[in-house]
Amino acid sequence: MDTIKPVIEEGWKKVLRGEFQSPYFSDLKKFLVEEKQKYQIYPPGPLIFNAFQHTPFQRVKVVILGQDPYHGKSQAHGLCFSVPQGIKVPPSLVNIFKELHSDLGIPVPNHGNLEKWANQGVLLLNATLTVRDSQAASHQKKGWETFTNSVIAHVSEQKKGVVFLLWGRYAQAKETLVQQERHLILKSAHPSPLSAYNGFFGCKHFSKTNEYLEQHGKSGIDWTL
Repeated sequence: MDTIKPVIEEGWKKVLRGEFQSPYFSDLKKFLVEEKQKYQIYPPGPLIFNAFQHTPFQRVKVVILGQDPYHGKSQAHGLCFSVPQGIKVPPSLVNIFKELHSDLGIPVPNHGNLEKWANQGVLLLNATLTVRDSQAASHQKKGWETFTNSVIAHVSEQKKGVVFLLWGRYAQAKETLVQQERHLILKSAHPSPLSAYNGFFGCKHFSKTNEYLEQHGKSGIDWTL
């Protein structure tokens, strides 16, 4: 962790203060300091909480849940499914763009940077916020899931009319953290090439999200990039 103190948007800092002060988070920080001495860790320290920086707590309208950051060089920048400009678009994101085109007719972008979505209130949250270079899932069960479960629960409890997009079984297991009477949960298969044809393609989650937001007096998301 390039910075041990979390650099995080003020609204989130207030909401998550109890997490940052908890014993499990102290243990997580120690683990990350030790890891960083031995391995290359992604994303870089200043970008670990990038999703929160781009999507302040007050602006959250949609939550998309991922599992792990990308573990290849220069891919992860703290937003699930997203890669920085100039990095090859990963297969799952290619399929997300295909569904977006099928659903709303939006042209497939030539890059995979989803910051524009995040800046409009789409929280692009991975369950685990760090990973070792080339070692998928290497930072699972070290405390991050406790932290991100708390994030989901706080959004559910303190906000109303948020759309949760749960793609794949891992994300769908988080459904129990959401108060379903207050929010919209949309579920489908994961956009991975291994499963996209089992129900992700044709799910129309992007248009359904905007319909729900507009019905609840909020502006829809401009999904173009």
